[in-house]
Order: sequence, then structure tokens, then C-alpha cells
Amino acid sequence: MSGAGTGPRIALTPGEPAGIGPDIVIEAFQEARGFDGVVIADPDVLRERAEQLGLPLAIQAGDTRDAARMTVLPLCTDAPVAPGMLDATNADYVLRTLRIAVDGCLGGDFAALVTGPVQKSILDRNDAPFTGHTGFLRDACGVEDVVMMLMGGALRVALATTHVPLAEVPALITPARIDRKLRILTDGLRSAFGIDTPRVAVAGLNPHAGEGGHLGREETEVLEPVCRRWRAAGATVEGPLPADTIFQRANEVDAILAMYHDQGLPVLKYASFGTAVNVTLGLPFPRTSVDHGTALDLAGTGSADAGSLARALATAVDLART
Repeated sequence: MSGAGTGPRIALTPGEPAGIGPDIVIEAFQEARGFDGVVIADPDVLRERAEQLGLPLAIQAGDTRDAARMTVLPLCTDAPVAPGMLDATNADYVLRTLRIAVDGCLGGDFAALVTGPVQKSILDRNDAPFTGHTGFLRDACGVEDVVMMLMGGALRVALATTHVPLAEVPALITPARIDRKLRILTDGLRSAFGIDTPRVAVAGLNPHAGEGGHLGREETEVLEPVCRRWRAAGATVEGPLPADTIFQRANEVDAILAMYHDQGLPVLKYASFGTAVNVTLGLPFPRTSVDHGTALDLAGTGSADAGSLARALATAVDLART
């Protein structure tokens, strides 16, 4: 390991301990870095995984600027961790790492948060629903709403709805929601990315953007009136446009607002999987994440690619400096 930087202090949560989160965190810390990273995790899990991967790892708990050591804020798992083997007993451990990171960001201890992949299947409980990092962070920060936006190559794709069943999506496409998402998206493009006059293309919900109401009414009753109001107010908001052709406009706009998860993200992940970054807009601090899941079958094998985490860290540093 070499070269700890003197840049922004970044909180990093590896996510599910049985997945590739620890692997890619360890790999990321092998390289020189222009930031101070604090990993919130069980140091024993990190040491054991580094040994399995055959990678050097020196850990120091607490506050350090030692270039040769990973700074870890120690938090013990509730059960032993084996790569690739999920244990629901450790679900609360994963959530505790996130709560500590959020408290540190809100308190000014960290300039930004970078998150590794979590396993929603063991975090989502009837008494405490968990639909993903985005909703968890929104609630933890007490903000009205946030926008999930993935960046990869020339694409920025934001979502009007995130991790909800497809059958529930149409009822969620309301004027209030689309207005709110457009406001958070355009404000974020200005403040975080320095785009003075954001250009946004809005996708229709239905095939051919509803084809004038023949294939669905969400466009004529919700999306078209909202987009018209934004244009009347001087904003550059195009749409609703057919989802099957909207990505041809990617070089002409600053972001695309898709209506649901699998409308917007397949194209982006096809174009840039492994190097894309998930950014949450609307939080009181920058948060970025990897573009992939826990990949349990790769944990501890040395086959995991840390490219997306490297990009997420670089993006978090850029946003923190902005």
C-alpha cells in the first residue's frame, strides 16, 4: 500500500461482509489515494479476507494519516463470516455501519460516503423494510426525497422510482413525484456538477411514450403537463420521449429521467458495467456507490473487479471538493 492523500475524509462501508465488498475495499487500498478513507467494518473480516486474497493489509484503528495503513473504525460482526455464505445474523451489523457513517457525515467528521453492495434479501424485514441504500439514507437524513442517479461513460440516468415491483410503478407516476424528482435532479446537476442550465430528457412510461394515449394515459395526463410547466418556467426539459430511442439523445442532454429501474439502468450498465457509479442526489452530503451487487460466488476468490469502487471513490472526492 502506498500514498495516503491529504484530501477529503471519506467514510467507506463495505456492505455485506460475505460478499465482495471487503475484497474490493482491500484492493482499492492497495493503490495510492488522494483522500483519507475511513473504513467502517470489522477489522478481523478485512484481515481474514486479505489473507485469502493474498494481498498485504495493515490496519490501524482510529484517526491516522499513515500512508501504509488502512484506517478502520472497528465494528464487530454478530456472527462469523465466511465468503459467499450469507448469515442473516449479520444484517444488523451492516445497518450499524451505515448509521455510523451517516452520523459521521452529518456531524462533519466525513466529507462524503461511499457504500459497497448490500444483500437486500437479508436486510428487508416486515418490522423494518429495506428497499435499498437510497431509501435508507433518505430516512436517516430526514430529507423529503432523493434521486438515484447512475453515471457511466457519457450517460447520467436518474430514476423516478427505484426498487419497487413493476406492477406498482404506474400509480407512483404522479405530477407531484415527477416535479419533485426533476427539482432534485436539476438542483443536483447545478450544485454537484456545476451545470448552470441542466438539460433533462424525460422518458415516457409506456411503449412509444403512450402514442397519444392509445398505449397508456400516464404521458398525456401526467408527464406532458409537468414537462410543459417546466419549459414554461424556462427549464430545458424534453419529453416525454419514447424509452426505446431516448438514449440516442444522451450526448444532447445532461441527464435522462427514467420512470423505473429496469427502464433506465440496463442501457447504462450495458455501456459501462464495472465502471459506473451510483450517486444519490438530495442528501446533505455526497454519497456514491458501486454499480453492482454482492457477487457472493466471487467473494474471496480474487476475481472481483474493484473498478466501480475506484470510480465511486474518485467521484466522491470530486463531489466533496465541489
